[in-house]
Amino acid sequence: MLIEFTKMHGLGNDFMVIDLVTQRLELTTELVQLLGDRHLGIGFDQLLVVEPPMRPDVDFSYRIFNTDGSEVEQCGNGARCFARFVQARKLSFKQRIRVETASGVITLSTDRYGWVEVDMGKPKFEPSEIPFTPKAITKIQNAYHLDVAGKPVQLYVANMGNPHAIIRVDNVLDADVETLGRAIESHPAFPDKVNVGFMQVMNQRHIRLRVYERGVGETQACGTGACAAVATGVREGWLDEGAEVRAQLYGGSLVIRWQPGYSVMMTGPTAFVYEGVFSPDGLMAQAGMKPTPSAS
Repeated sequence: MLIEFTKMHGLGNDFMVIDLVTQRLELTTELVQLLGDRHLGIGFDQLLVVEPPMRPDVDFSYRIFNTDGSEVEQCGNGARCFARFVQARKLSFKQRIRVETASGVITLSTDRYGWVEVDMGKPKFEPSEIPFTPKAITKIQNAYHLDVAGKPVQLYVANMGNPHAIIRVDNVLDADVETLGRAIESHPAFPDKVNVGFMQVMNQRHIRLRVYERGVGETQACGTGACAAVATGVREGWLDEGAEVRAQLYGGSLVIRWQPGYSVMMTGPTAFVYEGVFSPDGLMAQAGMKPTPSAS
């Protein structure tokens, strides 16, 4: 059995997208890991899965998997690709769709230029909402001092459907994203692990950002990370509230807008790369594993 897929990206944050509305496949951790291998499989930052809705007031269900096989709650760049994908595959003819994720319902809107605006919902900042559970909370206003390998690191926390830690830096190019990002991602204070953003404030309507994503590593762009960083910047008074803030990432820029008390709105482009097919049986057999039940 062959399964069709589409490769897409949002600002270099790349995705494999599978339609499980018209196809059938059981996704196991082992199969996702094989698909995510850039040498033996397809390769991606995240796997996006389109499924039929589980409730009458939404158009689709949306599942997201990291390359390590873990399922996560939300992906902003992926959400934009999701909207373009269902239109291109003629699964929906609506310009505005409601999609159910593991963290709740989001609304996706496309324009005639192919850009997608995503209503990402309201940010959450309380430690219990991240979740963030350090042994001892050392807090100065909204910032926390976290002991990382014996050194204090000042960070902010936010949940945009998935957990984020945000560190303000003077220059993102000099930030130790790999070492510090990995240490914080798996820090015991974050029981569900955490995405780690390194934010440089250029002016009140422009930031630069690098993100170490949990289960993946540093990516070219992170939509929820940009939303979390801008919401934090607005909350701290570094950025203009309600204004369009340019979040500049390695892969390009997103436009983020947030006014306290309202949803964070994210707008940005998407791109189709290629389409293809794969054999679940073939991949599993090549790796010396048993075929997935639905693929046998």
